[in-house]
Amino acid sequence: MATSRDVIVIGAGVIGCSIAYELAKTGRRVTVIDRGKGAGMGSTSSSSAIVRFHYSTFIGVAASWESKHAWEDWEAFLGGKDDGSLARFHRIGALYLDAPEVKIAGTHLLFDEVGVPYESWTAAEVRDRVPGIDPARHYPPKPVTSDEFLSAPDGEIGGSWTPDAGYVDDAAFAAHNLMAAAVRHGADFRFGGAVVAIESQGGSVSGVRTSDETYFADVVINVAGPHSGVINRLAGVTDEFRIRTRPLRQEVHELPGTGHRFPMVGDLDLGTYIRSTPSGKLMIGGTEPECDPLEWLEDPDEFATGPSSAVYEAQTYRAALRLPDIAVPHTPRGVAGVYDVSTDWLPIYDRTSLGGYYVAIGTSGNQFKNAPVVGGFLRSIIDASESGDDHDEKPVDHTLPRTGLVVNLGQYSRLRDPANSAGNVMG
Repeated sequence: MATSRDVIVIGAGVIGCSIAYELAKTGRRVTVIDRGKGAGMGSTSSSSAIVRFHYSTFIGVAASWESKHAWEDWEAFLGGKDDGSLARFHRIGALYLDAPEVKIAGTHLLFDEVGVPYESWTAAEVRDRVPGIDPARHYPPKPVTSDEFLSAPDGEIGGSWTPDAGYVDDAAFAAHNLMAAAVRHGADFRFGGAVVAIESQGGSVSGVRTSDETYFADVVINVAGPHSGVINRLAGVTDEFRIRTRPLRQEVHELPGTGHRFPMVGDLDLGTYIRSTPSGKLMIGGTEPECDPLEWLEDPDEFATGPSSAVYEAQTYRAALRLPDIAVPHTPRGVAGVYDVSTDWLPIYDRTSLGGYYVAIGTSGNQFKNAPVVGGFLRSIIDASESGDDHDEKPVDHTLPRTGLVVNLGQYSRLRDPANSAGNVMG
């Protein structure tokens, strides 16, 4: 059986659904193929869904600030609801605590350029403005099994506050919202079928093949998350990438609340991040401190799906140093998922040397928040490339519609040198 469409999107996570929605709005006939059972069931489902602006690059700050406006007006962005309901953005603010690797002066200059409101807080202001937080300095993060872990703190730290940050309360449902919006514009979603071949002819893509069906299309977009490397190998484009992606197993844990309503807290001093949930519980994740081993996967389908005691203790015991009132239950509670991580932790949104074959990969860990703008990024790259422009030689400029900021999409090139960024999930 064969189907002919204008565009095939491989992957129905929040990024794939955003791209499908954006391209379907332009009148293209779009089909999305995903090996899972529904939208947002892969990496998206284990996202902390934080919407923050603390990035070390202009494009990172600009994209996240633009996206915040879309999350705040989600129904208008989508042009309707999803069976009468939508994911919701919760504005709780974000506090980034000081640490040597946080080049906050540079970030504040980017905030000024983009227009992001912020405040610099002393340790006393942190203690006063966010009750329940102990602003002690523990840097650098230490293994929780080491003798040094409980050593006395070395002074106190302040932080950087952005009141407009927050989180989306259901990451997978946000992807479903985007799918519903894409379907309203004629997009077609096919679940339960893995792509087994990328078809090409004369140096250009001609479609994809699953075990059940062949899909013909002039444009194919790899948004396969942790399986993006597999899809690139099928397309024969892997060797041209200077920036590579790898699947990384990550955990996020849930703890009982303390009675305080915490904002999002980025804590590179201890190597964790914290945010409240709608029910008042706490979500705890890690920022990949050097003292903790990373669990890279050879096969993105082969990993332990439940939380581990070692990672649970590493993240929650550190959080307990920052939040003295917190209770850490003996039994871990949380989720484990697989991220698609690039060499420099920034995404790759780009064309390739195979005509009509595009990628939106390396997005896991810090790009959920930017889903509202990524569809526009790919549309601009595709429109320019399909019109004969060389995005490699003359990267496309893209105007963000709500803020009017102009970003150069060459920053996301597969051919870039590793970006001068934070080099971790914080971007």
